[in-house]
Amino acid sequence: MVAEKGTETGSRQLGGNPHPTPTPSPTPPGQAGACTATYRTVSTWSGGFQAEVTVRNNGSTPLNGWTVRMTLAAGQAVGNLWDGVATGTSGDVRNASYNGVLTAGGTTTFGYVAGGDSATAPAGVGCSSP
Repeated sequence: MVAEKGTETGSRQLGGNPHPTPTPSPTPPGQAGACTATYRTVSTWSGGFQAEVTVRNNGSTPLNGWTVRMTLAAGQAVGNLWDGVATGTSGDVRNASYNGVLTAGGTTTFGYVAGGDSATAPAGVGCSSP
């Protein structure tokens, strides 16, 4: 089944959680609350999972660029990433050329498919803006 970007197909993998609860992560110290990143597992299967991270501009002015920092759990490895650019092997992601500017209160989402156990969410999920 093929779905357009931003739509749900109504199906899920066995063992997946149809209504995962997002886990908000605090902004790292020194960032003055410019943005936050919220991680959630979209679906799981034996040996892998799909996840997404929502980036929110908490400010009253546009945000010009963002970076999400997170540390993947041992044994996890990103195999495919969309709507963001990987900046290393630990799980850090920066905005793509087309989604770096967020209006006041605006959001954007990036996603990825990873190999490994989905039981442990990435550690230290946070957002910063230049």
